[in-house]
Amino acid sequence: MLPSDPKTPSDSLGFDDFIGILVAFGTIGAILFWGFTRKDTGWNLGNVNSPSANVTPTVVATGKSIALPQSNPEVKTDISSAGVTPPSVVITSPVASPIPSPQVEISPTASLNLATKTFPENNSTNKTVIPPPIIFTDLPSNHWSRKFINALSSRNIIKGFDDYSFRPNQAVNRAEYAAILKQAFNQKLRQQGLSFQDVPTNYWAGNAINQSIGMGFLKGYPNNTFNPNQRIPRVQVLVSLVSGLGLKPPSNLAKVVSIYKDAKDIPPYAVNAIAAATKNGLVVNYPDRAFLNPNQPATRGEVAVMIHQALVKTGRLEKTSSPYLVSAPQ
Repeated sequence: MLPSDPKTPSDSLGFDDFIGILVAFGTIGAILFWGFTRKDTGWNLGNVNSPSANVTPTVVATGKSIALPQSNPEVKTDISSAGVTPPSVVITSPVASPIPSPQVEISPTASLNLATKTFPENNSTNKTVIPPPIIFTDLPSNHWSRKFINALSSRNIIKGFDDYSFRPNQAVNRAEYAAILKQAFNQKLRQQGLSFQDVPTNYWAGNAINQSIGMGFLKGYPNNTFNPNQRIPRVQVLVSLVSGLGLKPPSNLAKVVSIYKDAKDIPPYAVNAIAAATKNGLVVNYPDRAFLNPNQPATRGEVAVMIHQALVKTGRLEKTSSPYLVSAPQ
């Protein structure tokens, strides 16, 4: 037996230790190599497979080469074999949560029902604004018919002439009277207008004549004429107003008519109408209330007063006092 080499240290590495070191370094090197070559994969450890490591270590000791057996020729890193399940990553598109619509809860005690809200009436807006009357140059302030004419001219019912005159004493013809009726009344037509042989199609008062007949105020003559240029008598004015307004004669017919000193001059066809006109306050007699003057041509002033009184009867105008208005006996 040879004696032990005194130069060999007693704590030298053993064979098994040496093999373990080589295996460790080989494994570390393989992992590093895989890591550097796989850096673009994002470190997806779920698919890591280490490359095969064929290591044939050679140890030189005391002048001899010793070939070590190949250890662990293939190193595999399998995470699943170690009992570790890699977490699955599920990427879903973000779902926007619906934004709740704001809801305001109104307390019943604090509610305001605008639908039933009432506001005080503004009386000033309900009043009809009446423009001032026309100032006529021939109508003095003390004229007996001025108050009546002013009430009509301010409502555009009657007009004057181009020279700003009214000519209250001028007689009115039937065509002119029809035009005044059309302007004063806006009633339903009871009948269609008639065609008269003395009223041309393009006659200036043709429309007014047709409307006054349709409303029931005027009539033509039996020979299919209207006589538009005939001066209208006072009795015809009163008969037309009674007819158009549908006024009925009073029961004391004879007593009412007897107040006129010229009652005998009233045409028989007009007696009932004159009694009705007197009973309803339509008659004005200037300068003497006792005389009706039924067949006398009506003047512009007289027609204005009679039209005014008819509008008072319908409620469109207020009463105006005058000493020439006739009152019927009770």
